Amino acid sequence: MVFCRACGKEVHETATFCPACGAIQRPAAGKKSRVTAALLAFFLGGFGIHKFYLGQIGLGILYLLFCWTFIPSLVAFIEFLIYVTMSDEAFTQKYG
Repeated sequence: MVFCRACGKEVHETATFCPACGAIQRPAAGKKSRVTAALLAFFLGGFGIHKFYLGQIGLGILYLLFCWTFIPSLVAFIEFLIYVTMSDEAFTQKYG
């Protein structure tokens, strides 16, 4: 069982829409790995590679534009800590 991205009710992982609210669900084939995202944030986070991996292309480009300031590296380290402490269920619900 997984949770609906719109209303939070439990739906079967193969369901194409939520029976409670009717929201279309993402297919499970595009599942992202929390460990992969954390490792990318730790090693290549200053360049925004973890954002590209998570499908947040705009933020990834923003990280690339400002990588020379080292601010994205600091933010990526904080995101690394968040990914490491986040549960798999919460990560899947937020990032797919």
